[in-house]
Amino acid sequence: MIPQLPLALRWPRRQRFEHFHAGANAAALAAIEAVAKGADAAWLYLNGPSGSGKSHLLMAACQVANERGCVVQYLPLAKLPDAAAAIRGVAGGDLLAFDDLSAIAGNRDAEHALFDVYNQSRAEGAVLLFGADATPTAVGLGLPDLRSRLGACQQVSLKPLDDAERRTVLKKHAADRGIDLDDTVLDWLFARYARDLGGLIELFDKLDQASLAARRKVTVPFLRSVLKEQ
Repeated sequence: MIPQLPLALRWPRRQRFEHFHAGANAAALAAIEAVAKGADAAWLYLNGPSGSGKSHLLMAACQVANERGCVVQYLPLAKLPDAAAAIRGVAGGDLLAFDDLSAIAGNRDAEHALFDVYNQSRAEGAVLLFGADATPTAVGLGLPDLRSRLGACQQVSLKPLDDAERRTVLKKHAADRGIDLDDTVLDWLFARYARDLGGLIELFDKLDQASLAARRKVTVPFLRSVLKEQ
């Protein structure tokens, strides 16, 4: 069974709906918000490439459901040492979110465990949310019945933000900290680092801390010196 940690520790503070820049994913955002807020909606299967916001939306949904009194659990399958045991250890709950389904593709025990949880949740009236980098038929699951169950969920495809949208999000992220982020800094970052938004924000947060400690503005020379040290 996965440990139950205090929600304040489990959920990153920025993984909330209000911090999700929807772009072309406005319909997806509305669909999962409706589920989180208790609307009589179908279970959701979110699919999209890395950086499209699947984990962000799943954790945001868990937070909102928890705030209205629901028992929630979020399982990042790719980060669990024994996914099958963790899935079988799920004990009830009103909303369950399973992220990174590709991590259990080909794991017969884990796939059967998820199949059992699916059926049990249907019987008990719980709500399930799923996140994966591909559709149920393309994610690599070997259990036909599980693929069929997941295919019956409402399918929501997410698209990553384009470069202009990523720049907008990063500039706002910086502005919230009182930092004027120059375009030359973004040009340098985008040219040398993965353009996954979550990764860029995490990298920027580290740079922000370093700049505060050094009492220096975030510039390209400063970036070079800090990243070289890391």
